[in-house]
Amino acid sequence: MSVLQMMTQLGQQARIASRLLLRATTADKNRALLAMANALEQSADELKTQNAKDLANGKANGLDAAMLERLAITDAGIASMAEGLRQVAALPDPIGQITDMAYRPSGIQVGKMRVPLGVVGIIYESRPNVTVDAAALCLKSGNAAILRGGSEASFSNQALAQCIQAGLVAAGLPSHAVQVVATTDRAAVDALISIPEFVDVIIPRGGKGLIARISAGARVPVIKHLDGICHVYIDEAADLDKAVKVAFNAKTHRYGVCNAMETLLVAQSNAHAVLPQLADLYRQKGVELRGCAQTCAIIDATLATEEDWATEYLAAILSIKVVANVDEAMAHIAQYSSGHTESIITENYTVARRFLAEVDSSSVMVNASTRFADGFEYGLGAEIGISTDKFHARGPVGLEGLTSQKYIVLGDGHIRQ
Repeated sequence: MSVLQMMTQLGQQARIASRLLLRATTADKNRALLAMANALEQSADELKTQNAKDLANGKANGLDAAMLERLAITDAGIASMAEGLRQVAALPDPIGQITDMAYRPSGIQVGKMRVPLGVVGIIYESRPNVTVDAAALCLKSGNAAILRGGSEASFSNQALAQCIQAGLVAAGLPSHAVQVVATTDRAAVDALISIPEFVDVIIPRGGKGLIARISAGARVPVIKHLDGICHVYIDEAADLDKAVKVAFNAKTHRYGVCNAMETLLVAQSNAHAVLPQLADLYRQKGVELRGCAQTCAIIDATLATEEDWATEYLAAILSIKVVANVDEAMAHIAQYSSGHTESIITENYTVARRFLAEVDSSSVMVNASTRFADGFEYGLGAEIGISTDKFHARGPVGLEGLTSQKYIVLGDGHIRQ
């Protein structure tokens, strides 16, 4: 059987399972999630044994320490995955929710019902915990899932797949509701993104190269973000204590994440007051500073290039630009932002309202760190990723982002006159 034939078969099985899931109750889905959590805990030794094979292969293939850390399955990691499953089980079920019911002059009632997307394909790298997170969110939102993890985690993902299958069987749900692709052949990815008759949406999670390749080649709609070039703008009406606290946290809380600040914009009237304070704090954390000419005249920084403004560093590097006012700040964001997250620090209500209205990103904040752009922090319980697209889901994608709506009409023999 060719890779395309295998992936087509997985797609056919997922399509059938997605229809069967339409009959599943919230209790059925929760029972499966809780059984998966129990299976993970009971299979801890086997999970670590299989993970050890991936770690050994990773070391032999020259994976760096950071990648190996992301790849590892520990007792704490197993406990965290199990707790994540139980948390998703505790979340409200969005499926079947009916809203906006209203009588029309004809006498019919018209409203909307929340429904699953159908079959979700998720392509991801490295972290085995994504297998469990993705399975949980797709199942709770009523979707069948085809999961294709990275080859570096193949043994771990297959062991996790057995725990997921055990949970589905225990709850009497179709075993094909969650399928983990067994082959490590990269052709499986190309096949998965080319069968729109069986897969309704693709969600890639990983590096920019992976996401760009999938977005360019997919025949299936893709929920994705390519970059996280996030900005914090310190306005002329900013409270400087807040500004220092937020700008420091937005950059240094974690470096290799998509919601970390990559460019700091500072109003000219505040630059001399706030930049030296921040520069001292950043130096203590080992952050390399790259700035415009005005920035370099105030603090010790390397002169930034045009490329810096358009770069997602994912590292201890920050670009800084002094701007005249909020208009110049928003113009810079419009030119260079990836549409992920931007924040303004200001005490001016009118300026804050303008920033919220005019900045076109999936998350826009006032007096808060960009690090809050996260599904858990937004109260979604969990997320499958962040979308910077403008159709369907935008921002952190949780349970509701994995659903759609359809119109429903209630009549009593009504006919159109």
